[in-house]
Amino acid sequence: MAERPTQTQNTDSPKGLALAVTAYVLWGFLPLYMKAMAHIGPVEIVAHRIIWSVPVAGLLLVALGRTGDLKAALRDPRMLGMACLTAALISVNWAIYVWAIASGNALDAALGYYINPLFSIALGAILLRESLTRTQLIAVGLAALGVLVLVVEAGRLPWAALGLMVSWGFYAFFKRSLPIGPNQGFLLEVLILLVPALAYVTWLGVQGTGHFGGAATDTMLLAGAGIVTAVPLLVYANGAKLVRLSTMGILQYIAPTMIFITAITLFGEQIDRGRMIAFPLIWAALVVYSVPMIRQVRAQT
Repeated sequence: MAERPTQTQNTDSPKGLALAVTAYVLWGFLPLYMKAMAHIGPVEIVAHRIIWSVPVAGLLLVALGRTGDLKAALRDPRMLGMACLTAALISVNWAIYVWAIASGNALDAALGYYINPLFSIALGAILLRESLTRTQLIAVGLAALGVLVLVVEAGRLPWAALGLMVSWGFYAFFKRSLPIGPNQGFLLEVLILLVPALAYVTWLGVQGTGHFGGAATDTMLLAGAGIVTAVPLLVYANGAKLVRLSTMGILQYIAPTMIFITAITLFGEQIDRGRMIAFPLIWAALVVYSVPMIRQVRAQT
């Protein structure tokens, strides 16, 4: 998934809408791809997502003629430090997501991405001292109540959902401070992660426990992980510049909704009593959060 863009686009172009919807739909289908690799360890999958994202993102940057920006970033210690932080956060997010899908916790993945925009609001209030509107306070309160219901009912924290929420929320927060374009920033992040990813895959190969180069299906799926990782992110990054912030705020629910439906209809995950209470509370929170944005969109059209 991707963070909400920080741009000032005042209209929704058809091209931008098509790109944004395409990105979210691709993310919605991603669990099917990850489920096919459920027998492979999450860290190995993440390592291959990193490795095979590099040529995809690199070729795009060459085609756009923006390699100069990347070279400048590599010479800037402050930018490299911030990119190391965002790279670490995105790798943690990917690992939790892969584990959640493979272990039968796709509903928790959907929950995490549903709560994410509300967590970002709370993060802005706490770290940036942004004032919250009454509707935002109600939305955050309803989401918190939904999580509390899950904790009380299950007797434990929904750590996968919270892990996805926190890792992506802080990724989006710190990504705002990275003064580089989205395409260049993504390539910079995967380049930073490339060395440890290659080292881990090599170690697995030496131990004889790696899946790449074994079964043809596993090899193709791992190699394709770069495409299914990089393409939606790059499509999103280019679409976000062509639509309004409020529109992206509404469209972002496409992916977790598709994950939710997939978890129930295809993966056979069950809605227990806690989830039957928590999900409606969180959906209600999202409705409260989205109504002002929908009104804004209507007022501007």
